[in-house]
Amino acid sequence: MTAEMPGHVDPSRERFALFKDLPRDQPVHMLNLVKLKPAATYADGRTATGREAYAAYGRDSGPVFRRLGGRIIWSGRPALTLIGPEAEGWDIAFIAEYPSGQAFIDMIRDPAYREAVKHRQAAVADSRLIRMAPGQPGAGFGEEG
Repeated sequence: MTAEMPGHVDPSRERFALFKDLPRDQPVHMLNLVKLKPAATYADGRTATGREAYAAYGRDSGPVFRRLGGRIIWSGRPALTLIGPEAEGWDIAFIAEYPSGQAFIDMIRDPAYREAVKHRQAAVADSRLIRMAPGQPGAGFGEEG
């Protein structure tokens, strides 16, 4: 990511519409890759680091996430991008599991979540959020599960 190119923080209306068109009654895994800003940028001018603001997002959105059946099924600390753009480094990586696509939609629409997401927007410089259908681990690469 360069200074001229803003990062991806929120889904566009078009991408969210595509998400809603996918099955809503099946479990969903969401791969999250997050690059934090050194200093959060709040509209009201309050100060915090990107990490502090993202922690506030987790604290405030967590009850909604858990109430709707969400859980973190994997997390890791990115160390090095071996294949891919060097500038596309990540500070946080995790996979969130939702019992259904509808549960994710319900979370996004929840008033408490909508308030909490302001911390995420202040904290995040760039991110990737990839919806995945859960599969079973296999012995080899590229196996469908």
